Amino acid sequence: MPPWLLKALVVAGIVWTLPNSAIGVLLGLAGMLRGAQVHLSRREYALVFSCWPWGPGGAITFGNTIVQTGASLDVSCHTYAHTAGRCIEPPVRLGDHERAHVFQYMVLGPLFLPAYLLCGGISVRNRFERAADRYALTGRAWWPTRMSR
Repeated sequence: MPPWLLKALVVAGIVWTLPNSAIGVLLGLAGMLRGAQVHLSRREYALVFSCWPWGPGGAITFGNTIVQTGASLDVSCHTYAHTAGRCIEPPVRLGDHERAHVFQYMVLGPLFLPAYLLCGGISVRNRFERAADRYALTGRAWWPTRMSR
């Protein structure tokens, strides 16, 4: 694929998922009132709000925005399947998992959240989560498939 076409597709994906990104920006800005910090991550294709002051921990992605409770996406975490006891897998980089969700949002745009919720929400059953884990493990295949672990 020519580089100019890839850049055009990235820009189109960013525009397509702007409504989702706006949700993340609003959450991030609310967190900044309590000390959250923001930076642009080219690696993750996202605006990242770190040290978000509420929630159980971890990160959540909305479009091209990642809101995380930690200071960095360069931390290890377990895959959903590993945590659920379905298999034993090595830890993955949190940022790699969240980047897969950024790519998924860029394809589905405003349709992502309904599709994600229909697939089971935040759980090991959700094919979007399994695909993000697979991508974080291998660097490939961030799109959900029908195959389950």
